[in-house]
Amino acid sequence: MPSYLTPSWTRPGPRRRSLLTGAAAAAGTTLLAGCSGAGGSDGDGRPSADDRLRTRAARDSAGLLRQYDAVLAAHAPLAARLRPLRAEVVRHEKAFAPAPEPSASRSPSPAPVSVPDGEKDALRFLAAAERELADRRDKQLLDAPAELARLLASVAAAGAAHAYLLTEDER
Repeated sequence: MPSYLTPSWTRPGPRRRSLLTGAAAAAGTTLLAGCSGAGGSDGDGRPSADDRLRTRAARDSAGLLRQYDAVLAAHAPLAARLRPLRAEVVRHEKAFAPAPEPSASRSPSPAPVSVPDGEKDALRFLAAAERELADRRDKQLLDAPAELARLLASVAAAGAAHAYLLTEDER
């Protein structure tokens, strides 16, 4: 018999299968608890802060989309340059749009957008609108829940990139 201790085949403490099962159960419980608090209202029938922020962001994207449409209507030669950026703004509006409510009424049609006469001025106009909206979204993400904050940050970064692309010929 050897004078040293040989390792035992059974280890003290919990087994790997027990740990994995416990971890899976804890993760499932966390997910269920996280999903249960995400309601569509604050409890008194009003939309939640998350829904209000999403609605505002969707409305801001819709306003930017109207500006793109006005510039395209006034300056048709810019269509090839603006079409991809406009398509992104449409995707941003859809990403922010909260679930529609059956009784939701549409707001009255907005005032027409005044577009500068020159093409370069129109591009600067859109770039300024993109920058202003990106800055506003940067400030909004501080109060937003994690998922919405990530979306706001991503769309704000895209807006800043759009502003750069709209004015890159001037550099």
